[in-house]
Amino acid sequence: MSLVTRIKEYRENAGMKQSELAELVGVRRETIVCLENGRYNPSLKLAMDIAKVFDVQVEDLFSFINENVEL
Repeated sequence: MSLVTRIKEYRENAGMKQSELAELVGVRRETIVCLENGRYNPSLKLAMDIAKVFDVQVEDLFSFINENVEL
């Protein structure tokens, strides 16, 4: 399973920089970069904090896809 995130979409729609989001949720900008690129799975607290910034549910920002789909 792979994590799919829509953080970048929500952040850009809000006109927010990565550094601004990072400051709001108490992480480094590099953490936001990794989240947006799907290279980092956030803690539940971080996921909830980011969702709160955008006033959405965690499920609106994050989902998992199953890569083992048979053709």
